[in-house]
Amino acid sequence: MKEELVILVNEKDEQIGTMPKMEAHEKACLHRAFSVFVFNDNNELMLQQRAKHKYHSPLLWTNTCCSHQRVGESNLEAGKRRLQEEMGFVTDLKETTSFIYKAPFDNGLTEHEFDHILVGYYNEEPKINLEEVHEWKWMPLEAVKVDIELNPEQYTAWFKIIFEKFYDHINLAKI
Repeated sequence: MKEELVILVNEKDEQIGTMPKMEAHEKACLHRAFSVFVFNDNNELMLQQRAKHKYHSPLLWTNTCCSHQRVGESNLEAGKRRLQEEMGFVTDLKETTSFIYKAPFDNGLTEHEFDHILVGYYNEEPKINLEEVHEWKWMPLEAVKVDIELNPEQYTAWFKIIFEKFYDHINLAKI
């Protein structure tokens, strides 16, 4: 199976090339990504626990799903594709904000992403892909914020950054 390519971008999110995903993480190259946040009618956020065999952040809790756009794919198309692949459903999404972050991991890899935050709504149980997701749960947004403060080691780096810097964008987007 051919390794997935990521879209290399500059600080303005303009495409400057492509690179195999693992190489981009080894070299800490800035690339395009997205993070999906799905809420239900009770204003709870669907969280996923990453599969234990993931190459970084295994078994950590994070947003509903996240990944990388493919060449020619919009942020919303990519979010819907990955939501189906990881969580087994699709719902309408809207873009809220974007940001750049850099997070090195103990295994020598680094996430350096121009991350687009997408928000959607869904009220059913997902049909998780066990190759991607170990477990899932609904949590009120405020409870997630408190739990991140109490147990930061249980959450992914990008999820903690989003909650620290962009909580209002997520909270307002769900209204």
